[in-house]
Amino acid sequence: MAMTLAEIRSKLQANENRGSGNQSGGDNAIYPHWNIAEGTTSRLRFLPDGNTKNSFFWVERAMIRLPFAGIKGQADSKPVVVQVPCMEMYGEACPILAEVRPWFKDPALEEMGRKYWKKKSYLFQGFVRENALGDDKTPENPIRRFVISPQIFNIIKAALMDPEMEELPVDYQRGLDFQIVKTSKGGYADYSTSKWSRKESALNSDEAGAIEQFGLFNLSDFLPKKPGEVELKVLKEMFEASVDGQPYDSDKWGAYFKPAGFQGGNEKASSDDTPAPVAKAAPAPVVAEDEDEAPAPTAPVQAAKPSSAKAEDILAMIRNRKTQ
Repeated sequence: MAMTLAEIRSKLQANENRGSGNQSGGDNAIYPHWNIAEGTTSRLRFLPDGNTKNSFFWVERAMIRLPFAGIKGQADSKPVVVQVPCMEMYGEACPILAEVRPWFKDPALEEMGRKYWKKKSYLFQGFVRENALGDDKTPENPIRRFVISPQIFNIIKAALMDPEMEELPVDYQRGLDFQIVKTSKGGYADYSTSKWSRKESALNSDEAGAIEQFGLFNLSDFLPKKPGEVELKVLKEMFEASVDGQPYDSDKWGAYFKPAGFQGGNEKASSDDTPAPVAKAAPAPVVAEDEDEAPAPTAPVQAAKPSSAKAEDILAMIRNRKTQ
C-alpha cells in the first residue's frame, strides 16, 4: 500500500534524526515524429531560434506529471495525469522537487521519487525535408516545431563535439539535416541510430521564402507560462493530493491545471484576462520516448539551471573553429 505524503515526511524526518546522531498545440505545426513506422526515417532541417538572445537553437522543457486516481465526483472515472511546469525550467527552485529530491536518499522512496521527478524534452523548429508520415499534412507555414526526447537530444548534442563539424548545423547555406530513425528495443521505440547527415546543403528557394514570409518562431513562446504565486500554491496542493492518492478536484484546480482533454471544472481563469499557466500553443503532448531525468540517490541538492553550461561551451567551440 502506497504511503501518504504525511507518512513519507515522517519517515524522512526519522531518518534525518538518526543521521544527525551519526553525522526531474492543437495545430499541426508540431511534427509528431514519434508516429513514424518502425524501420522508417524522417529527415529534418533545424533552424535557429527566433529569439536572438538564445545561444542555442533549442529550448529546454521540464514538466512534472501528477497522477490522480480519478476525478472527484465521477464514480466511474479512470486514473488521470496532470502535467505541470517545473520551476527549474525558469532557473528557480522547484517546490515539488525540493520535496522529492531527499526521497532518493531512501531506497524505499526512490521509486516514488522517480514517479514525480521532472521529465525533460527539447523544443526545436525547422523543415521536414523527408516525411515518413504518409498522412501528415504540411501546414501553410512549413516551419514545423519538434518536441525532441533526451535520447535524441543527446545524439544531437554529442555530434556538435565532433571536430569535423565546422559549421553550425542550422546555417542556411552550409547546414546539416538530421535523420530521425525509429527502431525498437525491448518492445519500446528506440531512436539511438538517429544521426546527422554527412553532407552539407543549402536551404532551397521555397524554404528560404518561408522564412522570409513567416519568420522564425520564438521557441520560448511555446513553453508553459511561468506559474505565479497563486499557481505555485495550487501546484503544491495538487502534488500533496496526488501523493496521498486523492482524486483530481476540478472545482479547486480546474481553473489552473487540467488533465489532457478534460473539459469540466471551473473555467473562471479562462474567462478573464489572466491566462492559464500552460500556454494554448504548448508544444505537443507527452510522447512515449520522454525519459526520466531523475538523479542518482546520492545526487547533490541543487536547483538546475534552465540551460546546460556544457552545451554553451560546445556551441562556442564550433564558432571558434570557423575563425581558426
